[in-house]
Amino acid sequence: MFRPLELFIGLRYTRAKRRNQFISFISTVSIVCIAISVIALITVMSVMNGFDYQMRSRILGAVSHATIISIDGGVHDVPRALQIAEANPHVLGAAPYVEKEAYLTSGRGSSGVMVRGIDPAQEPKVVDIGKHMLDGKLDELTPNSWNIVLGRDLASTLGVGVGDRITMAVGEVRATPMGGVPRMRSFHVVGTFQLGMEQFDSGLALVNMGDAEKLNDLDGPTGIRLKLDDLFNARPVAHELVDQLGQLYGVRTWMDTNANLFAALSMEKMVMFVILSLIILVAVINLISMLMMLVTDKQADIAILRTLGATPRSIMGTFMVQGVLVGFVGIGFGVGFGSLLSWKLPGIIKWIEHTFHVTFLSPDVYYISEVPSRLDWHDVGWTALLTFTFSLLATLYPAWRASRTQPAQALRYE
Repeated sequence: MFRPLELFIGLRYTRAKRRNQFISFISTVSIVCIAISVIALITVMSVMNGFDYQMRSRILGAVSHATIISIDGGVHDVPRALQIAEANPHVLGAAPYVEKEAYLTSGRGSSGVMVRGIDPAQEPKVVDIGKHMLDGKLDELTPNSWNIVLGRDLASTLGVGVGDRITMAVGEVRATPMGGVPRMRSFHVVGTFQLGMEQFDSGLALVNMGDAEKLNDLDGPTGIRLKLDDLFNARPVAHELVDQLGQLYGVRTWMDTNANLFAALSMEKMVMFVILSLIILVAVINLISMLMMLVTDKQADIAILRTLGATPRSIMGTFMVQGVLVGFVGIGFGVGFGSLLSWKLPGIIKWIEHTFHVTFLSPDVYYISEVPSRLDWHDVGWTALLTFTFSLLATLYPAWRASRTQPAQALRYE
């Protein structure tokens, strides 16, 4: 778009001392406003990426990437299903499980929960609950031990700790002379965990898979949990496994079970991007004002260039150089400082909390006690591209006005 002549004159105008210092001031303000807008957009997007990453990590700490389930309620041929799943190159681990709703009671409280029967030896292949244990270990969930591990908030609701006993009642009815009564069994609390998600910390209990099968009168696990090499590749892998397993089985992914939550996070990020993009647009308005005043100030120069043979297109390109240069400088400062701020934001927040004795995310209220930040270079690229586009569009009208200057009228009073 810009030939050597337009670039030379445009850069000459940028370097030269202007007679009207106010234009130079407006130019500086435009650069600062664009830079601040870019910094704000990059920082906010990084914080939202951090929250999204934390949410995914915490949810996938208890929920597998994909789950093989049976249409009739139970996986009958477990060895075959495990063999097919583990043969898939995208599957890193597989573990059978039993999951049923139950009611837990103690002398100090009661609560309805989801009880998950696991194999402690295979469970670490698919989730990392073992890394979030506060007390005890998953290895203590041995067969026929009738041990149980509770979420931290669930243990607090029941008023129990490691070493206490609780009673579990399941929906399976047992016939007695007095009529049908729910199956009940006493369990020994051997550990607690904290994932940082209310859904799991207050509503999930872990027992041995064999104990869960006996208590619920099951012949085998209710499903097989899978860990994949790429969690965003869950749906294609699920389709492959469904074709290989046959019509009696289905595969449910983490996207299916948490679709609403992650869709809301994605929509929130998009809305914030649009809102902050409007801030960049407002900052670019200063660029339009600067260029319009520059065109007015350079009327005589434009007329002289026209009389020397410069075409309207050349005049337009000369003044577009000004706006593009201001945009480049603003984007450069914005991307540099925005990336640095996003990278150092958690440490800066900690320093502010320590220095001024304030707490932005209280651990008693929020499950994420630190402000997370995760810089995504795709977001940085889109921000820079959007800002450059706005800056380029902002130069069009002032440059067009400059190209319409009539030499005779501009030089009349010179």
